[in-house]
Amino acid sequence: MGHSIFGTDGVRGEANAYPMTAEIALRLGAAVGNYFGTKSAHAKRVVIGKDTRQSGYMFENALTAGLTSAGMDVLLLGPVPTPAVGLLTPSMRADLGIMVSASHNQFRDNGIKLFGPDGFKLSDQVESEIQELLEIGFKLAPSDKIGRAQRIDDGLFRYVERAKSTFPAGMRLDGIKVVIDCANGAAYRAAPEVLWELGAEVIPIGVSPNGRNINAKCGSIYPQIAAETVIVHNADVGLCLDGDADRLIIIDEYGKVADGDQLMALLAQRWAGEDRLNGQALVTTVMSNLGLERYLNAQGISLERTKVGDRYVVERMREGGFNLGGEQSGHIVMSDYSTTGDGLMAGLQFLAEIIRTGQPASQLLGVFQPVPQLLKNVRYMLGRDPLEMHSVKQAISHAEGSLHGKGRLLIRKSGTEPLIRVMAECESDTLLHQVVDDVVRSVTEACAI
Repeated sequence: MGHSIFGTDGVRGEANAYPMTAEIALRLGAAVGNYFGTKSAHAKRVVIGKDTRQSGYMFENALTAGLTSAGMDVLLLGPVPTPAVGLLTPSMRADLGIMVSASHNQFRDNGIKLFGPDGFKLSDQVESEIQELLEIGFKLAPSDKIGRAQRIDDGLFRYVERAKSTFPAGMRLDGIKVVIDCANGAAYRAAPEVLWELGAEVIPIGVSPNGRNINAKCGSIYPQIAAETVIVHNADVGLCLDGDADRLIIIDEYGKVADGDQLMALLAQRWAGEDRLNGQALVTTVMSNLGLERYLNAQGISLERTKVGDRYVVERMREGGFNLGGEQSGHIVMSDYSTTGDGLMAGLQFLAEIIRTGQPASQLLGVFQPVPQLLKNVRYMLGRDPLEMHSVKQAISHAEGSLHGKGRLLIRKSGTEPLIRVMAECESDTLLHQVVDDVVRSVTEACAI
């Protein structure tokens, strides 16, 4: 099988191309069934959720075949947000949770995210052990121990009730007009329903999935349509989810888009004021804006940075006992409520702040002044590493020297796509574009060799 099939968030790739094939999914199901089944003294159980991609049916069936062949009973949730799987895995006393989704990617891609019995995503170490099972082989259950599979009809209802329970008791959203963009993804039913039940006037978009339109010019990656809808309908706020609803981008009443950094700043300072911010710290990644760090430090709140990926944020939160973290991209992790990023629950917390303060979204989303930041991506061929080429290393070294004492440079490979991400922050817009463009040019030239 060669190199590990696992990336920064489970397995991901183009559907029907390695590693996202039905054959790999079947073998992975059998391998994780072996891994978790041997650790369970009771009936072996796994829950599987998925988003709305056309290929989800194929992977759901392949995983089910592999899992049942290893003796696991499979509970099929159908289309539900990723955080619902994190919630329902321990709630249903399952040994394993699986979400079939490629998150914010287009429909051609798909992915497999794995959760342990505690509802948290698996660590690198556990994924490495599962990879080893895939390499060396695993056992199939005897014929009288093959597992069963059944549909669970109320999984979505359970998640809806949990989401509503995170909204302050006794508070209502009466008089608040909310545009909710569900990206034609997993929350297309849950999110509008929760908002409506809490009293909001709901204007839903991206709620007509057809298997191929998930994240297609909608949702958190493409918030322009939602922003226009906010203006047209004179809405108070727009909430944009991604395909599996684990991230959120917010739009104010003027159609201005705010990323996860602004929401994390708002929640961190609010929770700190209520003495409920564990460790007086926020956990985020190396991608979060330097302006966020400066603002929090001025408030007496520390910022803990991790590698990119919400599961690394969660791991640090668990290690340090912190209860708030997330990513600039919109993953907001509130461990008092959920085991992973939850776009809907984060949106509810923001709406609660509108009600509590009486302030419009535009004021609540301007917590700090961000340092100018520029991010560009360069696609490369798998099997090649342009970052190891001498010319690229030289360009990076020169860029770092130019930014010394003036900003910072971050270059990394995407864990979900064959992309080199080049990001810099600097108060000088001219210098910012110069260093990013120089590195991008060097990487592009290296990829062409």
